[in-house]
Amino acid sequence: MTTRGYADDKSVVLARLKKVEGQVRGIHKMIEDDRYCIEVLEQISAATRALQGVALHLLDEHMAHCVVNAVKAGGVEKEAKLREASQAIARLVKS
Repeated sequence: MTTRGYADDKSVVLARLKKVEGQVRGIHKMIEDDRYCIEVLEQISAATRALQGVALHLLDEHMAHCVVNAVKAGGVEKEAKLREASQAIARLVKS
């Protein structure tokens, strides 16, 4: 089995995702309760920032673990991991 870059702090990542999940449930309830649009948008913004934080953390771990190991290995694996990381960064910037 492959060890993922976030393996050492998996519980931290899961806790952060659980928090985001709670925020999204709260937004759902706000809509059910006909809360003011701006209040809902503020909560959506907070949930988006929290999810982006998780994404950046995972990207950092990927770079520090998976990409570093691939660069050490060299060859095709190195090129593939660098391209993969670049594409992931591009997706995060666009979001």
